[in-house]
Amino acid sequence: MRALDFDPTGENHGGLPTYPWRMAPTDEGLATRRQLRALGLRIGGQPVAAQVLCRNGQRRAYLYWIALAKPVRPMTLAKEWALDRAMAARSTCPVCGIRFDHCLPLKTLGSCFGCSPEAVPALAAAA
Repeated sequence: MRALDFDPTGENHGGLPTYPWRMAPTDEGLATRRQLRALGLRIGGQPVAAQVLCRNGQRRAYLYWIALAKPVRPMTLAKEWALDRAMAARSTCPVCGIRFDHCLPLKTLGSCFGCSPEAVPALAAAA
């Protein structure tokens, strides 16, 4: 742990309180974006309250106030349809037209494993 990673006043990080990994105060009502989502909340436009640094400062997670967070917007039928269309585009083979239950490697192979000529020798060698 570097000494600069523990800066609860924020004097070394432009006024943003900074804590090392797993040392952020849990009783102050701060949470990461993922923790807010687990509580059914979203950031709601509030500014960053603090940050957590890990991997010697190479990665960071921002902390937000739970009290200022807003509830997650409910899923509408239009949003659900849009997400289904987006997932259909990623999981439907353009060659055979079969929709799979997983995303296909369309950028690398261009089709499903059964239709791709590059994937057939690799699948035969693996068997």
